[in-house]
Amino acid sequence: MEHVAAVAVMDAQGRVTGWSEGARLLTGHRAEDVVGRPAADLLAEDVPADAVAARAGAATLRHRDGRRVELALTACPVTGADGKPAGYVVTAAPAGTLLAAQAFDQASPAMSVFDLRQRYLRVNDAACKVMGVPESALAGRHFPETVEDTDYDRGFLRHLREVAETGRPVRYESFARAPALNREHLWSIEMWPLRDASGDQTGVAMAAFDNTEQYWARRRLALLNEAATGLGTTLDVVRTAEELVELLVPRYADFAGVDLLDWVLGADEPPVVPDGGVTLQRVAHGSTRSGTPGAAVALGETHLYQPPSPPARALRDGHAVIGQAGEPGFVGWLQERNTRSPEGESFRQGVHSMIAVPLRARGTTLGVALCVRVAHPDAYVPDDAVFAEELASRAAVCIDNARRFARERSTALALQHSLLPRGLPGQAAVDVAHRYLPCGSLAGIGGDWFDVIPLSGGRVALVVGDVVGHGIQSSATMGRLRTAVRTLADVDLPPDELLTHLDDLVTHLASGDSGEEVAEAGATCLYAVYDPVSRRLSLAAAGHAAPAVVPPGGSAESVPLSAGPPLGVGGLPFEASELELPEGSVVALYTDGLLEGRGRDADAAADDLCRALSVPCDSLDALCDSVLKAVLPDQPGDDVALLLVRTRALGADRVATWDVPPDPAQVAVLRQATGEQLAAWGLEEASFVTELVVSELVTNAIRYGAPPIQLRLIRDRALICEVSDASSTSPHLRRAHAYDEGGRGLLLVAQLTQRWGSRQTGGGKTIWAEQPLPDA
Repeated sequence: MEHVAAVAVMDAQGRVTGWSEGARLLTGHRAEDVVGRPAADLLAEDVPADAVAARAGAATLRHRDGRRVELALTACPVTGADGKPAGYVVTAAPAGTLLAAQAFDQASPAMSVFDLRQRYLRVNDAACKVMGVPESALAGRHFPETVEDTDYDRGFLRHLREVAETGRPVRYESFARAPALNREHLWSIEMWPLRDASGDQTGVAMAAFDNTEQYWARRRLALLNEAATGLGTTLDVVRTAEELVELLVPRYADFAGVDLLDWVLGADEPPVVPDGGVTLQRVAHGSTRSGTPGAAVALGETHLYQPPSPPARALRDGHAVIGQAGEPGFVGWLQERNTRSPEGESFRQGVHSMIAVPLRARGTTLGVALCVRVAHPDAYVPDDAVFAEELASRAAVCIDNARRFARERSTALALQHSLLPRGLPGQAAVDVAHRYLPCGSLAGIGGDWFDVIPLSGGRVALVVGDVVGHGIQSSATMGRLRTAVRTLADVDLPPDELLTHLDDLVTHLASGDSGEEVAEAGATCLYAVYDPVSRRLSLAAAGHAAPAVVPPGGSAESVPLSAGPPLGVGGLPFEASELELPEGSVVALYTDGLLEGRGRDADAAADDLCRALSVPCDSLDALCDSVLKAVLPDQPGDDVALLLVRTRALGADRVATWDVPPDPAQVAVLRQATGEQLAAWGLEEASFVTELVVSELVTNAIRYGAPPIQLRLIRDRALICEVSDASSTSPHLRRAHAYDEGGRGLLLVAQLTQRWGSRQTGGGKTIWAEQPLPDA
């Protein structure tokens, strides 16, 4: 039905003087029945006093058919020629129409109505607040005349025209500053066409919803999600702090810095945070300005935060502290920044808000993160403090993880380096060069090790091994195995027997009652013994790669060797190999990290090793470097131990050997022969002690041993005396009583020489004694 306005005209006494067709349709009363009567006769109940005073409100009329009609009335006074009220024009509409108008005016979204030429028709209270002007200042005006010429306003006008031209609704979001608001807001805007009863478009309605808080909440949530993957990617304390700054600037702060307590960057235990001022070290900062010119503290510098400052309060209280312009603590902090760095004062102009949040992980305070806003119009609020604490807690855990990793790694390195040989012992059998490279992977320090052990008779033991796994446990395991090998080497066992005893030890540990996994199980080891007199190399392996040998002027080749089972398998034998080496041969012993790795071809790496070893070098040290450069990738995935030895030989001029008949009378003969040999070597000063040692050892061999008996003198870096016989019974020191005729020989030998001992041989045993040379 076509809408017709319902209008009534009343005189100053309240009598109806005019009645429209719309009024008849609304109330059922004809004009002739109403005109001239008091308007109060039409009321079903009295009009509220407040509505009368306001000349607008709801009223209840009696319809002609007797029913009640709720109407919204609006009265407009009519003045006479004398300027006094002469009557009223009353407009009536169903009561719902008034409610609809009130709903429009009082709606929380900013709502406006435009005609098809983008001129304001109606503006509600929220829109007036956003625009900063009353409705009367906007009504009838073209939209571009009421705003600045910005991208946002041009887009708004474009969408208005689109709805007016197409008749289709539009919905979009825009982040823009409103004329009466001091910061940018996120607006969700809807526009739709208005149509009359015939369906013709008459205007465009618009509603703008302020979703700024939801927008910032989503941004904060996105930052937290990004922190889950963007923090702690390197297990490096400083890099983790830099990642936190990169997250904060510019989305959350115009400047951000991370200051840590000194102990976090070292290996000390965490101290108690002092109640007064606290000294921190700047490890990372960033700014929206290139080069961070407003930073008062340079990276790596330490500075003292006074107790009233927000950072010191945050550390003391354990929660985020917000500082606003004008607050004493904030003012003092900013003044201290300007005093410390006056050249950056101009860049701090406009700083209006900051937040300091402690970095705490596992109940320990690590430092503080600072966020400062300058160009950002919004000051920090309590919601920002909640977000900052959540983000800081995640960052603190990552920093603490990096700190713990660095501390464990440094501890493992220190432990491993303390267990590895620092200075290899002096001996004449081989020249030695070595390299140990811990891997840089996140797995930590491994259990690779090597050793060079002097043995009796001028011989030397060469050892290289690898423990499964990484970390302190592997380093400790390596230390145990190295100690065990040295202990077994003192017994002077052949390589295969030594590995058998070492395997039994690991198996025994693995079968203990603790039920814990033993790290030694699965370890590998190569044990070799080189004798410079015979120039023979005896070796055996427990799951370890065979060494490579380079003869003088030749090419490197891998030694044919049965690898044997790894340590801890138990019950399987180890096979020893033996080869004779020309003097000056180079033997390369290494761990699997040199050749093996992810994506590497072990056979190709072995070929590269042999080629690198075959290239002549000035020294073993230079050869070590060239081998590592040729074989290793840029970032090895495992520890690498490389031991290079160049063999020497003790010629016949430095060794004297005599077969000893089992006759005590031969002792004097051998003493004389010993003196003559020492004189030939120019060692007359050692004759007295050496002849005495020879006398005692040969006498014991004749008296308690079994033929054949042999005496050997070796002139090495020490003077070595060896007596061998076919008996396997090992001698030992014992205490001789006052009236005993014997029992003092070995005690005398022990007192006169630097060291002595015995070793088992394939045909019996050898008792040896060493004494330093006069010029040693």
